[in-house]
Amino acid sequence: MNREIPTSILAIDLGGTKILLGEVTPDGEILNTKSYPSDTTSQAIALEGIIQAIHDYKQTVPFIAKKQIAIGIGLVGRVDHTRGIWFEIEPSKSQETDVKQIIEASFKLPCGIDNDVACATRSEQILGWGTLSDNFIYLNIGTGIAAGFVVNGEYITGSHFNAGEIGHMVVALNSEVLCGCGRKGCVERIASGLGLHERITSLRHQYAFTSLLMEEGVRVSAQAIFTRAEAGDALCSRVSEEAAQALASTIMNLVRVSDPDTIILGGGVVANNSYFLSRIKHYLNPPTMRFVTNGLVMTKHSTAEAGLVGAALVGLQASQANGNGAGER
Repeated sequence: MNREIPTSILAIDLGGTKILLGEVTPDGEILNTKSYPSDTTSQAIALEGIIQAIHDYKQTVPFIAKKQIAIGIGLVGRVDHTRGIWFEIEPSKSQETDVKQIIEASFKLPCGIDNDVACATRSEQILGWGTLSDNFIYLNIGTGIAAGFVVNGEYITGSHFNAGEIGHMVVALNSEVLCGCGRKGCVERIASGLGLHERITSLRHQYAFTSLLMEEGVRVSAQAIFTRAEAGDALCSRVSEEAAQALASTIMNLVRVSDPDTIILGGGVVANNSYFLSRIKHYLNPPTMRFVTNGLVMTKHSTAEAGLVGAALVGLQASQANGNGAGER
């Protein structure tokens, strides 16, 4: 890279299995990345992992920009973006943590934080489909399922920073699949990456033959399931169709709530898979979807980039609030 880049943000995207770090420009260009294993056993353990990853990145990956102006972090769970407080990973893992204060004290840079799906939605709003729409839903389908709502140009956080947890929407009323929230038939346990694996595992005994390769202790990937479903495997077809129906029901319910003109899909389960996307669309009811004028579309970012770029934008906002980096974008 020959051109001179004046400033960048160190962005962090905390996931269930990995921490992705990257140097990102204020315009959202990713200059470099490195990933690390994550441990979300508790907020304290997860935050310590992030701090160690930042130290390692600074020591092992040369920065490309002349100056780093902020750190931005996307976190799992409930986050107060304005105050920089991380409330919880999930209800059973709750320890109010002032991440902004801890990171700023450790690295002497302004720090901004937000929920990981909120970061991906922010990225889409500023640099992706949000340039064409002020009313959209970003639906992240990965290890879990969550959504970001932008209504009349404003991101919806809710009264307790808990808006968008649509993975716990019941879409299969007769289902016996129990969710961690205590209800049965939640879309997350049917159509997320973890849910697909669990469904394959629980139904395997009903099928004398399947071409799907399964190893003890190894999660079956969504892409492997969809590939075998497309080839006609009965077990994989059943699980894929149930997932597609559940997601279509979720999408249509959400459409009725906020009247979006665009539904954006992101996350590893739907990435680069036209077959599964076509199955979801198959179950969508045209009258329900008639005002979704831009349709059901894929994110304009790659799966890995959406959250990372959004985290950088959160960091940029913290820098500007601190009197640094204003006008850099």
